Amino acid sequence: MCRHVECHGGRPVSAAPRCARSRGAVGGGAARAARAHVERIPYETLEILLARPTTVSPQESIDRILRGRGGYCFHLNGAFATLLDALGYQVRWHVGGVQVDAATPAGANGNHLALTVDCEGEAWFVDVGLGEGLHEPLPLREGTYRQGPFTFGLVPSTAEPGGWRLDNDPQGGFPGMDFRPEPAGPADFTEQHDWLSTSPDSQFARFPCAFRRDADSIDALRGCVLVRTDGTGRYKRELTNSAEWFAVLRDTFGLALPDVGPAEREALWRRTAAAHLAWKEELPQHA
Repeated sequence: MCRHVECHGGRPVSAAPRCARSRGAVGGGAARAARAHVERIPYETLEILLARPTTVSPQESIDRILRGRGGYCFHLNGAFATLLDALGYQVRWHVGGVQVDAATPAGANGNHLALTVDCEGEAWFVDVGLGEGLHEPLPLREGTYRQGPFTFGLVPSTAEPGGWRLDNDPQGGFPGMDFRPEPAGPADFTEQHDWLSTSPDSQFARFPCAFRRDADSIDALRGCVLVRTDGTGRYKRELTNSAEWFAVLRDTFGLALPDVGPAEREALWRRTAAAHLAWKEELPQHA
């Protein structure tokens, strides 16, 4: 755990001391840590396509991050909660649910882990595991919040009484996320984690994705399509060969994958390319 605090994701991170010693530390120290996390540690699902089972254990996630990898919400927020707890923050896990599209009902179905942090009488919403989500924490109160070119809304949830809803920026890949008010723990996410990582109906099991964001932009890789969104618009690029695809993973998302050998790389690319072709076949007029 100490290595995680001192060198989060393999890179030094400066965070404020215990909130009792520093007024406004969540808006300062934890915000710096959150920014460093989303800028340096990618949201990624490659382990699923590599047939390497993971769990929702925070320590397992920490060990993977320290090896230069990332994960998705259960991994990233679980590890980040452990970091904040070690720094003296009061952190709570919450059962959340990402609304994947407008046709899907809103609600906390357990497909997302959300965090809240208390410090000196104020609660904050902290989330480093949404991929296309926040760059830094939000005060847990209703409002509209601008982060670079992106605008987020935080409102009381109508689907989860007493809970909250994050309305995503209109340019984002999902409408929003709701979470319940009561505290949760790792066991509350095991069933959804197993489904997301193993079910043939899960997008995670069909094609890989990776996300990384900074103050001004979001890079998103879904299958063979790379999209960069910033204040000037959205820029899409189709990756057509394995060399290009692995170079993007390395250079854009920091995923050099030293533990993935040539045979695994070839199998991963073939599976990704096949899923991409199947997706293109489903598009109207093969657009």
